[in-house]
Amino acid sequence: MLRGRRSECEALDRLLDAVRSGESRALVLWGEPGIGKSALLEYLVGQASRCRVARVAGVQSEMELAFAGLHQLCAPMLDGIERLPGPQCDALRTTFGLSPGPPPDRFLVALAVLGLLAEVAAEQPLVCVVDDAHWLDRASAQALAFAARRLGAESVAVVVAARTPEKAPEWMGLPELVVTGLPDDEARALLGSVVPQPVDGRVLDRIVAETRGNPLALLERPHGLTPAELAGGFRLPGPRPLPTQIEDSFRRQLAPLPPGTRRLLLVAAAEPTGDPVLVWRA
Repeated sequence: MLRGRRSECEALDRLLDAVRSGESRALVLWGEPGIGKSALLEYLVGQASRCRVARVAGVQSEMELAFAGLHQLCAPMLDGIERLPGPQCDALRTTFGLSPGPPPDRFLVALAVLGLLAEVAAEQPLVCVVDDAHWLDRASAQALAFAARRLGAESVAVVVAARTPEKAPEWMGLPELVVTGLPDDEARALLGSVVPQPVDGRVLDRIVAETRGNPLALLERPHGLTPAELAGGFRLPGPRPLPTQIEDSFRRQLAPLPPGTRRLLLVAAAEPTGDPVLVWRA
């Protein structure tokens, strides 16, 4: 269950209904870190029955690699590449290193992406999920946004999550949904689910106010408070910037772990593709 996200979930449900009925849709979820964009994308994927799901997540370390994100999304679909018009097929094959040749025209690459999505959706409605779009390489973001703007009746959905339009300008102008903090009552309920001991009302009020209903901050902020502080004690915990609260909470959870475990986590964080074999080798 996603607390306080009824309207957002209903919007995603309507999008899926439209795609299953033969229409195409695009939607950009804007919101600060920890606000629940990824959770909403997971809800979308969980509800996407009778649809094929294709996913890509922006990786900060790959932002300088042109078309890295596009490859992540389209690689599982390349069995349909030969059905594209010749110039588009050649452009995409060269882009992904399947054929030799000079760097292809980016307009042809974007047209090829649009055609490939339509070809895949002809067999089964297609839902493309793009998380952390602010970390996509620019070439991929431009090609995918180009396709999203030109979809019509192909049974394709492109749903994107990003922090701000300034950090992901390629997606501006598409239908959008701004994800904000939880309402106070839902924020209090979520906070209560992770704090078993009694919490002073003033402390609870301050945490809800400081986090502005940010779900991740609500889940992590209590880890930095002692039982005495949660119960009121002699003083209320001082306010700190939201990103600092979340980062400090993670640091405190990692600090007691053995050095080898912390090193493994560091390696896993540095490895960009999620390859467990590579992580264990490192």
